[in-house]
Amino acid sequence: MEKPFRAALIAPPGLQIIETLRHDAGEGPVRGDLHLERLRRTCARLGFAYSGDAVMAALSRVPRDTVRRVRLTVDAAGRVAMTSTPLGANAALWRVALSPVRLSSQDPWLALKTTQRAIYDTARASLPRGLDERVFLNERDELCEGTITNLFLVRDGTLLTPAAQSGLLPGVLRASLLAEGRAREAVLTLRDLRAATARNGLFMGNSARGLIRASLIG
Repeated sequence: MEKPFRAALIAPPGLQIIETLRHDAGEGPVRGDLHLERLRRTCARLGFAYSGDAVMAALSRVPRDTVRRVRLTVDAAGRVAMTSTPLGANAALWRVALSPVRLSSQDPWLALKTTQRAIYDTARASLPRGLDERVFLNERDELCEGTITNLFLVRDGTLLTPAAQSGLLPGVLRASLLAEGRAREAVLTLRDLRAATARNGLFMGNSARGLIRASLIG
């Protein structure tokens, strides 16, 4: 079950909210409504100004020549910036490894997609050659997420994803799969991760790239 949004957090100076989405050629944003709703809720949580018109104006400037990864940022005054880059095809299999850094399940910032994400950026920037993603555990040895992805695994024929209470960013793809009944939340452990890898039932995913089959290394 998703954690409810509570009273506004105190945003550090210069903080920006981030929303990253897939923009298909000739069709526009994929899961656009879910992305805009998460952006609106995050603005409300942090006490940021939000203008749906400004966000839509930014999205209207995305080139429609190819599939693109779009990054929106919103500052405290509600100013919206947009960048986009071509989105290439996924590798058939991602190689993932555990992060030596633990997340805290009590950190409220984990549930918000903002520029306060040094732990993820550092882990991603230091990925060794041949490794596609890091998987984070929390202080209770529960599975959380990747640096840019949510984690999914098949157990007893059911697609599961770590529970929000373990400490993670509830991604838009994750929210969509849960709402459609295609996935369920569960408290998951390293044992589940290793078992899923052995059964070819491990996936990493986000809204821009979809589900990507993965294998745990080490």
